[in-house]
Amino acid sequence: MPGEGGHERTAPVTPADVADASRLVSFGLQPKLPPARDAEYGELVRRYREDPPFARLADAVATGLGLVVLEVSPRAGMAVAAAEDSVFAVRMGDYSRRAASESTDRFLHGLAHLAVAAMAFPRPEDLADDGYLGRITVNGVDAFVRQACRRLEERAAVDGANTDPASDAPGLEAAWRIWARRSATGATKDARRLAGSTIGIVGKAVSFLVDSGFLQKASDDSGGTYRTTARYQLQIRDLAGSAALAELLDLGVVPVTDGTATLLPADDSDELVADAGLPFHSL
Repeated sequence: MPGEGGHERTAPVTPADVADASRLVSFGLQPKLPPARDAEYGELVRRYREDPPFARLADAVATGLGLVVLEVSPRAGMAVAAAEDSVFAVRMGDYSRRAASESTDRFLHGLAHLAVAAMAFPRPEDLADDGYLGRITVNGVDAFVRQACRRLEERAAVDGANTDPASDAPGLEAAWRIWARRSATGATKDARRLAGSTIGIVGKAVSFLVDSGFLQKASDDSGGTYRTTARYQLQIRDLAGSAALAELLDLGVVPVTDGTATLLPADDSDELVADAGLPFHSL
């Protein structure tokens, strides 16, 4: 019923409303849980989408916790990203320090994450389409980076670059030599792959993304085959304008095109991992 001045009266916020809004945010912090698997979660998502005052309250709770709401929908649930100063922030530096003790290896872990993003969503259409599911393999990501290394080496040779990268060289220019010189698989005495091999580095990066609700494992083929989730798509939309990702895509290994790509055979070099399942696209 309209109040004074013709404005709609809004019901006062109750402790129960605050509890429900906080509960929705708590569901959002469980990245592996989709609304379809929890009736309470699904109902709170429905309420958020149909009840603007409740949506504003949930947004305020998230903001107070240092979280940014990316989307609230049946497909993604409450997808949130942590601001840099949030207690929920998992910084890449923290992850890489846990993943590797050597600074060089930490650099390679960052490159692995960048390559996964580039392979999962190589075209703007892929990021814009809510129904799109990206697919990557562990072996394919390593093969993709090695192909990128080859392109960078060719470019450096044309430019007459020195053997060692200049201190002000772009990130990928400084990285390709390190990745290309590292063993793809390596093995311990009992045939387990080495954590410091490039395949091992990609595997650890992918495991982190699975634990974060960004990837789901589909099979063990090609070192592990994974498909993307709605949450990962939302995260990569924010990353899409980064200089590093643009630099990697600009190499043309998985180029950004108008979506009319055709598959090309993978490089036959012995340096590439067998059965990489690498989806090279034509220009």
